[in-house]
Amino acid sequence: MTLEEARRIVAKGEGLYTEFKTRVPSPDRLAREVIAFANTNGGRVFIGVDDEGGIIGVKDSFEEEFAIQEAVGLYCRPAIKWRSERIPVTNKRDVILVTVPKSKRKPHFIVQNDEDGSGPALVRIEDSSVEASPESVALMQTEYDPDGVHFEFGEKELLLMRYLEQYGKISVQGFAQIADMERDEAGKLLVTLTRARVLVQNREVRGDYFTIAY
Repeated sequence: MTLEEARRIVAKGEGLYTEFKTRVPSPDRLAREVIAFANTNGGRVFIGVDDEGGIIGVKDSFEEEFAIQEAVGLYCRPAIKWRSERIPVTNKRDVILVTVPKSKRKPHFIVQNDEDGSGPALVRIEDSSVEASPESVALMQTEYDPDGVHFEFGEKELLLMRYLEQYGKISVQGFAQIADMERDEAGKLLVTLTRARVLVQNREVRGDYFTIAY
């Protein structure tokens, strides 16, 4: 990518597919961004760009690239495909562009320094990388599943559809309340109906909700 191409992309600001960093942050923070892009629709991290879109570059490109390799290699599970390239800004400064494609091995999780090392999956919502809901994780796990979905339309399913026809959307907790179900049970039913393309999952920073798939 040329510097002019980078300027045009950066001018649009951070968003669903774009993140700015002045330099490589702590390994776990960078891993969160990479995981979120891989678990969603892919994206780019521009290192050497400030929050306002100022292209300042980094001095020590080799050190920054090593830090990227360490972060992605140590803190992302399963492993994520990515690539980096340098975009010269001046004779002494480069922007490092990290490109992360949408993964076919998702969900990816961040490794944490606790007893079992397991951490949350992340997804990209607008310009933020946030923890994925249990329903998002379940849908990622079955996104490339060739097997069909089988279910029966019972009382709870009919109650859900009547509610959606009247109010348009519902959260997992909301469905659990109106159907007198445990949250986990409500979430599993919503995932099943989403996999069957009866519903659509909609992600927001404040929480997921589901709508009818018209």
